[in-house]
Amino acid sequence: MEIVTKLTNQLVASYANAGGINHLDGKNLPSKRVVTALTCDLLRLLFPGFFDEKLIHSSEIKVETAALLDSILGTLEDEIRKSLEYNPPAGLAKKNVTTAAHDLTVEFLGGLPRIRELLQTDVDAAFRGDPAAASKEEIIVSYPFVEAIAVQRLAHELYLKNIALIPRIMTEWAHARTGMDLHPGAKIGSHFFVDHCTGTVVGETAVIGNHVKMYHGVTLGAKSTAGGQQLRGVRRHPTIEDRVTIYPGATILGGETIIGANSTIGGNVFIMESVAPNSLVIYDGLDMRVLNKADKKTVVDFEI
Repeated sequence: MEIVTKLTNQLVASYANAGGINHLDGKNLPSKRVVTALTCDLLRLLFPGFFDEKLIHSSEIKVETAALLDSILGTLEDEIRKSLEYNPPAGLAKKNVTTAAHDLTVEFLGGLPRIRELLQTDVDAAFRGDPAAASKEEIIVSYPFVEAIAVQRLAHELYLKNIALIPRIMTEWAHARTGMDLHPGAKIGSHFFVDHCTGTVVGETAVIGNHVKMYHGVTLGAKSTAGGQQLRGVRRHPTIEDRVTIYPGATILGGETIIGANSTIGGNVFIMESVAPNSLVIYDGLDMRVLNKADKKTVVDFEI
């Protein structure tokens, strides 16, 4: 016991000396374990039959869905209430925290059909864009991209409602599982697909249009974060317009950087300035070149 007492005293002293990483006597924070379990259950709602251990028959779908929704509703409401107590959004004082948590939870769950419609376009894009995909079922049950984008689309809805902590817990769980870091703040259009997805990073203020295809190791980042917290709320990440393809290892930085529609960004390029629509950007080993796809004399078929 003397050893335990000594170790306890040392650790408690460190709580006083390094208090910045304590959370004592404050508001109860959302539980990482509970939010992770909720995320798994939400995936079951989004993809019925794919994330369940047993087959769900169509005759049972209404009963199964109602039971799962009832379980999620109460638990998620509790976690959102903790979030609101920890960091109340502006104007919350006009409404009781418990009532606000309930209303936000119901509103969020009411948006699941719309999220499913978006995810169907993502699965379609993956199937059409990957000749190695044997079926859409294979994509849903085995491609890490599906989990990553599904969780991001869920978390994005909570992010838009100014709910603290929970969206980031969700996306970082997906990040750890899939290797792809999609911030919940990023705005991502329909028919999105990231092939392989490992090492791809999409920052908080990035905007991605429709029918965008990316590969592993792509970064949509900020030019600099040296300003730290002074940059909070400032556009730091690029805009990718519709029907853009970005190949492995490309790095695109800056809140004012726009990649124009129908462009192709080659592998390992480094971009900090806007690119006009219909451009082909390549790195030939010495220099980066920006070509116009319409000029057939200078542009070869870059699709791989």
